[in-house]
Amino acid sequence: MDHVCLNNRGFTLIEFLVSIVILMVGLLGLLQAVNLALSTNAQNQVRNEAVAVADAEMAKELAKGYDGVDPANTSVFRSYTVGRKILSAYKSYSVSKTGASFQNSKQVNIEVSWRYKQQRFTQNASSVLSKSNQ
Repeated sequence: MDHVCLNNRGFTLIEFLVSIVILMVGLLGLLQAVNLALSTNAQNQVRNEAVAVADAEMAKELAKGYDGVDPANTSVFRSYTVGRKILSAYKSYSVSKTGASFQNSKQVNIEVSWRYKQQRFTQNASSVLSKSNQ
């Protein structure tokens, strides 16, 4: 009697292809998660820079003191663009300054706006200067 010994200890081609498909689906899901994390991180860095721009512009206004800030003068309160380097690229921020006068106080409003992935975002800063009675 001749006995033929079958070797059943390997993978068939179908099993190998199915395992490759399962691995590819898992890797594509992982790559999508990495892509989302990178996008969210970039968006947060752009927003943090907008906060820094608003803070710097507000500090400039507050440094002028009560008498240096004139909310009624439109030549002082205007819109302009500020460029900042973020992630080895330059991002433009639009800065608008407005204000209002009250009895013995002046309000300064700064709005920083920017575009990211076809959407417009804004960051606002506001402060009040009061006249000291000396």
